[in-house]
Amino acid sequence: MTGSKGSRSTSVQCFWPADNLPLDIQQFFVQAEGQAVEFGFTWYQNLVSTVYPDDKGVRIYVLRQNGQPVAALPVRVITKRLGQQVESLSNYYTALYAPVVAPELTAFGLGVLITEIRNAHAPVRSFRFAPMDPQSTGYRILMDALRLSGLLPYQFFCFGNWYLPVKSDWSSYLRSREGMLRSTIKRMSKKFSAEGGTLELVLGGVNLDRGLAAYERVYASSWKQAEPYPKFVPSLIRICAERGWLRLGVAWLNGEPIAAQLWIVANGKASIYKLAYGEEYKAYAPGTLLTAMLMEHTIDNDQVVEVDYLIGDDPYKKTWMSQRRERWGIIAYYPRSVSGFFGLVVETVGRGLKPLFAQIKKLLTNIRKTENRP
Repeated sequence: MTGSKGSRSTSVQCFWPADNLPLDIQQFFVQAEGQAVEFGFTWYQNLVSTVYPDDKGVRIYVLRQNGQPVAALPVRVITKRLGQQVESLSNYYTALYAPVVAPELTAFGLGVLITEIRNAHAPVRSFRFAPMDPQSTGYRILMDALRLSGLLPYQFFCFGNWYLPVKSDWSSYLRSREGMLRSTIKRMSKKFSAEGGTLELVLGGVNLDRGLAAYERVYASSWKQAEPYPKFVPSLIRICAERGWLRLGVAWLNGEPIAAQLWIVANGKASIYKLAYGEEYKAYAPGTLLTAMLMEHTIDNDQVVEVDYLIGDDPYKKTWMSQRRERWGIIAYYPRSVSGFFGLVVETVGRGLKPLFAQIKKLLTNIRKTENRP
């Protein structure tokens, strides 16, 4: 613990993620992890140790009421010109962020925590939290708490999120998909098997090291850019294996790994976290075959109620998923600081000009179309 202040009934504490959190706060995060893996303290420990090991701005702020933790905000404080910005402890590895809050917490209570953080890092320019579920209670409470703390919040779009509410077994689900997908799975399964291909599902145990090595080999040979923080995913895979969440699919062709997918199964949901394949093996459709295998396993064996493709509106996701939702973020400026005031002005002007820019873009597009007509 690095600090504590407040009245007898309400107090705010600040921790570094490397600290040994009190048991009641650890349990508070365990309860949050029951909603999403990314809300748990284990997730934050891995993120900090592999991505932000030397970042002195990482904090976990905790609000207590009558001695009990009722809110926690894992954040990262970044020094900007003329002020500081408080951001959610998240990055592109994070598909969902939320404040950890007790059911009885009100926006006024969370506002106490926001105000303490604002004062601790004065002069504050802004608070920024993303990506979040705009339909969640935490999102609504956070928006109201920021207003109550004297900040002016704006919402912004992060990305589309495709998902599948599971309502049947694998066979029934597959029959509901397009005929082209069913045909591809059938044809490629025969071709792949005939030419020495096999599919493996790694859950952990004695196969973990081999599966992890195969994943890293496939990823390195795929079209994807090298991981900027190469320790994050391997550490996540080991954590998932320890917790029983790991579903690592590997496609082998004559002993060589040619495709791999990392799925995380927890809280009744299968999250498709990472996937990669070697471009030279595209003709075998190894990604499709792995997705089919993992879908069948998570639906029939794990009996999940949802499959989530996480980040992005990639067209291929519609092939497997049936629903789309959105993830949004919140940026809130503190107008009483110099940098916060200017940030607010820029934000307001920029949002006001967006419709004008859209109209100009549409006009230019129509002009080009007219000029290109024969």
